[in-house]
Amino acid sequence: MLRQRVITALVLVCILLASLMAPGPGPFAVLTLVLIAAAGWEWGRLNQAGDPLALALAAMLAALCGATLLAGWTHSAPAAAWWLATVLWLGGGFVALRGGPAAWPHLPKAARWVIGLVGLWAAWLAISHARVLGINFMLSVFCVVWMADVAAYFGGKAFGRRKLAPGISPGKSWEGVWSGMAGVLLLAALWIGLDRSFAFDSPSVFSRLLQSLGIVGMALALLVLCAMSVVGDLVESLVKRAAGAKDSSRLLPGHGGVLDRVDALLPVFPITLALIWI
Repeated sequence: MLRQRVITALVLVCILLASLMAPGPGPFAVLTLVLIAAAGWEWGRLNQAGDPLALALAAMLAALCGATLLAGWTHSAPAAAWWLATVLWLGGGFVALRGGPAAWPHLPKAARWVIGLVGLWAAWLAISHARVLGINFMLSVFCVVWMADVAAYFGGKAFGRRKLAPGISPGKSWEGVWSGMAGVLLLAALWIGLDRSFAFDSPSVFSRLLQSLGIVGMALALLVLCAMSVVGDLVESLVKRAAGAKDSSRLLPGHGGVLDRVDALLPVFPITLALIWI
């Protein structure tokens, strides 16, 4: 299993680096389009769509993303897209987590499919637009999620006492959440220093938030993003638990499915762009 995880991770990193080194943001947008379409297929299967229909949902999502790409929205997306995703995640995420795994299957299947496809489309558009804004900016948003996850893991292991959502993800604790938030604030301080010392291709998300919202506003915005990364993770865990699945699929040997790897990113990227728009 470990060997599979390492090999898969190395292959994905090589493909990602190649797309980032290619001239222009187009190759990266196409790569993420393929991955998000795969996530759409996984979402359909987790939500009671048979294999043919799940493939059709993936094709619809890919077509929507492709049309958006051709329309130039990856370069100049309307702010309404970010606010639509923000409302979807803040409102829908709260309702889903409050109902828990038992309530999720009672939603009409078509509604669940649409919710998933809209959320995945908005996330793809936000990630692609972030690449247009700059590699430093995009990577800093990725690192918000990664730092929140890593710091939460170690903080939870060291200090975890109070369970966050035992019916959905028993391993998560409130202490882990606070540790993740502290880790992201520390990362912000370090990255802002790097932005001021080196000529990167673009300001990081931390510098942009600091410039537009001030230090207190930046800190509050980062805490919101940390919280939403947890929501994204919990919502995917909820859907898998409702479907009786351990992983979203086996597309990535040793890692599970695409949704398993991007769940926390899905709300963070569009909400980040909504905050930047402010």
